[in-house]
Amino acid sequence: MSRIGRAPVTIPAGVTVEVKETEFVVKGPKGSLTQDYDPKITIKVEGGEAKLSRADELKETKAKHGLYRALLQNMVKGVTEGYEKVLVVNGVGWKVAKQGNGIVLNVGFSHPVEVAAMEGITFDCPSQTEISVKGIDKVKVGQVAASIRAIRKPEPYHGYGIRYKDEVIEHKEGKTAGK
Repeated sequence: MSRIGRAPVTIPAGVTVEVKETEFVVKGPKGSLTQDYDPKITIKVEGGEAKLSRADELKETKAKHGLYRALLQNMVKGVTEGYEKVLVVNGVGWKVAKQGNGIVLNVGFSHPVEVAAMEGITFDCPSQTEISVKGIDKVKVGQVAASIRAIRKPEPYHGYGIRYKDEVIEHKEGKTAGK
């Protein structure tokens, strides 16, 4: 039995969850999010909680039970608190600047790299070496942060590159002169 799917999702004050035939909509102070779901999963909103149940005991249905419960929980957190990923740029002369809705990265290429913000995502540059990606959709925030990191992945010899703030890069030993 899905342990995650059985746990009810607490809905704080100011957040509404509307369940339609094939999708559920979560509205809160920061915005609204929608998610399609499998009709084998039923969602009941009572009081300040949302409970999910499934129609059968198939392996696929059990997996979706936990999945939709986790997605609903992430959506509730997104419309109340929001999500943020912080990236750090590490390199000699490398810097980041905010330009309009997007950012411009000078990360060792012959040209600056421009990254435009997609809908629902905002960028902030607290310093010349930090990028903050914020939004209400956890998937979008993670995807945008990953695509920025992919521009210049951190390399293990000197530590140059774009990495997450809490990411630890294991340094490798360089070549040594042989006898």
